Amino acid sequence: MKMTIASALAVATLATGAFADTSAPTGDVEAGEKAFKKCKSCHMIQDADGENIVKGGKTGPNLYGVVGRTAGTYEGFKYGKDLVAAGEGGLVWTEEEFVAYVSDPKAYMKARDGKSKMTFRLKKGAEDVYAYLASVGPAMEEEAAEEAKSE
Repeated sequence: MKMTIASALAVATLATGAFADTSAPTGDVEAGEKAFKKCKSCHMIQDADGENIVKGGKTGPNLYGVVGRTAGTYEGFKYGKDLVAAGEGGLVWTEEEFVAYVSDPKAYMKARDGKSKMTFRLKKGAEDVYAYLASVGPAMEEEAAEEAKSE
């Protein structure tokens, strides 16, 4: 009986980690747009049609649609093997994971027994950047299109 309860609890705990957090971001979108200026030297935000939302560098992956994306999976970008492995292990860019990663990528990946190619640390405003990325991502575009249909 004890083993059955423990097993069920373990399975439930593992299963909840497999689903992305779909709650609304807690950050400030306008502050995030301003803070993203620090990120655009390496990252762009370009939609699926190739239209630039924020013209930026290509050292890092395109951050369009990063909210809720499995880590290390943006097609066409060459990620480090440890970030790819983290994604294969279930790492999804929820607000909590994104904030922890961009605050100190090296320490974040070291805690996962890996390394990060990203060296920049966003010391404050990570929640705001996440909220901004969510606001310009595909989910927001789909929501706006649905609203336009219903009007």
